[in-house]
Amino acid sequence: MARARISDGDGREALARVGSGATDRNAVATAVRYTLQRLADIAPGHTVEVRVPPFAAVQCVDGPRHTRGTPPNVIEMDATTWLALALGTTPWEEALASGSVHASGSRADLGGLLPLRLPV
Repeated sequence: MARARISDGDGREALARVGSGATDRNAVATAVRYTLQRLADIAPGHTVEVRVPPFAAVQCVDGPRHTRGTPPNVIEMDATTWLALALGTTPWEEALASGSVHASGSRADLGGLLPLRLPV
């Protein structure tokens, strides 16, 4: 069963709350899920799995699809790191170099997709 989509209004509201310093789990979870949803929208596919535990994971990027087990291209990070990448306050290369992002696989690179272009 597919998860219900987060509306742009609800997503922007959650991002604004988190950007203003809100740390409540619901605001962070909605902001993470919304930005991951947007990533999957702009880079549809099943080649890379982006994980932001415990909130969500998406498959994205066009290319070979994995069908069983752990995907060959996995990117994982915490919510704070993901939101900083998605919004452009931390560059991809900096997050990788600092160890904030764990990326494995030859296609596990979101540098060209971040920061996300979010609807206004």
